Amino acid sequence: MRYLSTRGGIAPIPFTEAVMMGLATDGGLLLPERLPTVDAATIEQWRGLAYPDLACAVLGLFIDDIPAADLERLVKRSCAGFDHPEVTPLARQGECHILELFHGPTLAFKDVALQLLGNLFEYLLAASGGRMNIVGATSGDTGSAAIYGVRGKERINIFILHPHQRVSPIQERQMTTVLDANVFNIAIKGTFDDGQAIVKRLFNDIPFKEKHQLGAINSINWARIVAQVVYYVYAALRLGDERGTPVDFAVPTGNFGDIFAGFVARRLLGERIGQLILATNENNLLTRFVLAGDYSVSQVRPTSSPSMDIQLASNFERYLYYLNGEDPAATRREMEGFAATGKLSFAGERLTRIQADFASHSADEAATLATIRDFKARHGYLLDPHTAVGVYAGLACRREGVPLVCLATAHPAKFAAAVEAATGQPPVLPPALAQLADKESRCRVLAADPGVIRDFIERHAI
Repeated sequence: MRYLSTRGGIAPIPFTEAVMMGLATDGGLLLPERLPTVDAATIEQWRGLAYPDLACAVLGLFIDDIPAADLERLVKRSCAGFDHPEVTPLARQGECHILELFHGPTLAFKDVALQLLGNLFEYLLAASGGRMNIVGATSGDTGSAAIYGVRGKERINIFILHPHQRVSPIQERQMTTVLDANVFNIAIKGTFDDGQAIVKRLFNDIPFKEKHQLGAINSINWARIVAQVVYYVYAALRLGDERGTPVDFAVPTGNFGDIFAGFVARRLLGERIGQLILATNENNLLTRFVLAGDYSVSQVRPTSSPSMDIQLASNFERYLYYLNGEDPAATRREMEGFAATGKLSFAGERLTRIQADFASHSADEAATLATIRDFKARHGYLLDPHTAVGVYAGLACRREGVPLVCLATAHPAKFAAAVEAATGQPPVLPPALAQLADKESRCRVLAADPGVIRDFIERHAI
C-alpha cells in the first residue's frame, strides 16, 4: 500500500514513511492510493475476533511494510494500557449503544490511536537510528494522549500547544503534570485554531521540518485515522448480523478526523455501516457544510465541549479529495482558495453527495446540558459534554429499526464543571484524575506567534 498527497505533489510513499512525514511536504494530507474493501467471507472471519486481533487484521490492509509479527506486537502493547478487556466496549443505554472510547490512560478516545502512534514512532526510530521532535496542537485531549504515548521514550521530544485557559482544568493538568525531560507544554495566548495554524506553518517550513525531524501527532497523521477505523469495524460487527444489517454512528466532531475514520470504515465494510451522523456544538461549521454547503469560518465560541471549539477542521481536506473524485489539482485549488477567503460553497450534485455521505445536527449549550441531565435521569449513565452532543444529534437523526452507536469520546470526570452544572452533582473522579491536583506542573505561556514558537522549539529540540 502506497500513500499520496491530497494535493498531488509527492511521489507515492510506503506507510512507514507516511507516518514519519505526517503532513505531506506539498502541504496536503496523506491518503492511501486506494481505500481497501473486504468481502463477506472476511467480515464473517472478523466477527468473533478480540479487539487486538481485529486491529491487526484491519491495520494489515493499510500497512504492508512492517512485518506482521512486529505489527501484532505493537498493537498488543498499545492495547495493554486500556483498563477494559474489550478496549472499546459497547454499553446499551435506552435507544442507543454507547461506544466507550475512554478506557485508555488519559480517559479519552485519542488514546486509541496515540498509544499506537507512540509505539510506531519508537519502533521506526530504533530501526533507523533517527530522532524526532513531535509538534502538535490540542483543543484538549490530543495533547495529553500524545504526551502519554511518548513520555520518556528515547529519540523523541514532544512540544504540545494548547489554548491558554481554554481547556478544562483536568485536561490542562493531565498535560502539564507530566515532567519527563522530553515533554514540553506550551500554553498559547489564543485559540486552538491559532495553535493548529502555527503547527501547519512549521510543517510547511521544509528546511525547519527537515532540520529538526518534525513529527505530527494531530489527526493530520494518517496513522491516527487508520487506528480509529478499527473501532467502527468492531462496533459494526458486534451489532450487525450476517445479512449486513446497517449500524448508524453518531460522532461528536470538531476536526473531522473521527468521522472521517468512519467514512473510511464504511468504504471498507460497505452498507454494514449506515448513516454517519456528524454532531457539532455551537461551533457548527461542519453542520453548516453538510446541511447547506456552507464551509465558512466564523468566530470560535467557547463551550462546555472545548475539544469541539474549532472553526478549521484539519481533516476536511481528506474528504474534499474524495468529493472531488480523487482529483488533487482541484483539491489544491479549493484549499488555496479557502486559505485566501475563509470560505467554500457547495451546491447541486456535490451537496447531494455530501448529504448522502453524512447526516448532521448541532447542539447548543442548553441542549448539551439537558442531554447530560436527562440521560442520567433516564438511564443512570453519565455523559461527558462532547458525548452528550453526539447523543443529542444521534437521537435527533435516529432511524427506526437501525441500531445507533454514539461515540463516547471522553470520561465525564474530565469535564466536572459541565457535569455538575447539568446534574447538580460533580462526577466521581477516577484515581488517575483525583491525584492530579497534588502533582507538580510545568508549562510555558507564550504568544500565539509562529516566530516565538519556532524559536522555543529551536532551543529545546533533541
